[in-house]
Order: sequence, then C-alpha cells, then structure tokens
Amino acid sequence: MSVYVLPIVLIGLTVYALAKKVKVYDCFLDGAKDGLALVKTVFPYVASIYIVIVLFKESGLSNIVSGWLSVPLSYLGIPPEITELMLLVPISGNGTIALLQDIINTYGVDSYVARCASVVAGGTETIFYISAVYLSKCKDKRLVGAIPISLFCTLISVVSGCALCRVM
Repeated sequence: MSVYVLPIVLIGLTVYALAKKVKVYDCFLDGAKDGLALVKTVFPYVASIYIVIVLFKESGLSNIVSGWLSVPLSYLGIPPEITELMLLVPISGNGTIALLQDIINTYGVDSYVARCASVVAGGTETIFYISAVYLSKCKDKRLVGAIPISLFCTLISVVSGCALCRVM
C-alpha cells in the first residue's frame, strides 16, 4: 500500500493545481531554481564538515581522544567501548551507524555495550552537520553558545541513556 502513496499524492497535487489554473511546470522550475540556490549556499559548509570528519577518523585522532576520555567517562557509567561512538555521533551519522554495527558484531546484540551504543546512536544528533546547514542560511553566524550547549546536552543524554540501559 505504501508504494502507491507518493504517486497518488503527486497525481492529486497536479490535478488540484490544474483545477486552480496554476502553471505546474513553471512552479516546478521556480522550485528547482530555489533548490539550486540553496545547494550553492549550503555546499561549502557541508563540504567542510565532511572534510573534518574524514580527517578526524583517518588521522587516528578519534582513537587517541577516545582513549583519553574513556576513563573519565567510565565514572559516569559510559562503557569505554562506546567512547569513540560518542565522539563520532555529533560529527557523522553514517560513521556512527558503521561503528554501531562493529560494536554489535563484537559484543552481541543483547550486551550492555551494544544496548548503550544503540541508545547513543539513536538518541543523539549530528550537531556539527546541523550547525553547518543552519549557518549557511542564518545571517547571524555566531554559534558560540549553541554548539557547546548542544554537546553538553548530548553528554547528558548519553549518561542518562546508559543509566537506563543498566537498569533495564
């Protein structure tokens, strides 16, 4: 049934627009032009974020930083095995999923580590990507408070999620 939803909506919107005497193709072209302008505006920000992600992972910096942070984070109830995942979540959604798959394959689906990793991957957001997209369209480019607050909230959600996984 869900296969038919999109074609039905498209046909229904086209019929409705024609009934209202709207030039559908001209409106489509205007939307495509606006979309290209948006891509031109957003692309430099998104490209820079992807470059930082690749450099962070491929340089080995993510392994080094996660090694440093694993001991203090373990006092908060976060398993050391998911420290790298926690560092990667604010940066890359695809990298997070790949690392989550590795954790699940290594520790098993029902393990405490895999449950915590699943909560972290599913309950957090790619802060830097969202910030890049937001900055591309916002006139005020100062995100001095927004990014640290978002990162702090992510830490709180990870600690809370791991605590809930321990109880459940």
